[in-house]
Amino acid sequence: MARVLIVDDEAGIRFALKRWFERQEWFVVEAEDGEAASALIDATASGESFDLVVCDLHLPLLSGSAVLERLRRDGAPIADRFILTTGDSVTDAGPDTVLSSHPWVLQKPFDLVTLKAMVTRVLA
Repeated sequence: MARVLIVDDEAGIRFALKRWFERQEWFVVEAEDGEAASALIDATASGESFDLVVCDLHLPLLSGSAVLERLRRDGAPIADRFILTTGDSVTDAGPDTVLSSHPWVLQKPFDLVTLKAMVTRVLA
């Protein structure tokens, strides 16, 4: 069974994503902030027990971009299967921001068809 780590400080968003992934027969692990997400990833050999991470950009304690940057710096393969979500405008992102450089960004609100398409592309 595929495993996903969902990281968002909004319980409603975590709940909706958890339900969707479980309907797709994924095993779901949740975190409500970047530090908790980092601890879960560290506890599983740099995230290798996760097939995918879906992480909000703006989180308490440690941002989603900081979690992603640490994974990249450490050479963790899960960084390539890391979807960032954000309410920020992706089209207006500056050229040196994670929103313009990371290939897997979902702008909130997003629909489940868009989520499914991105998950498929990330895992291809």
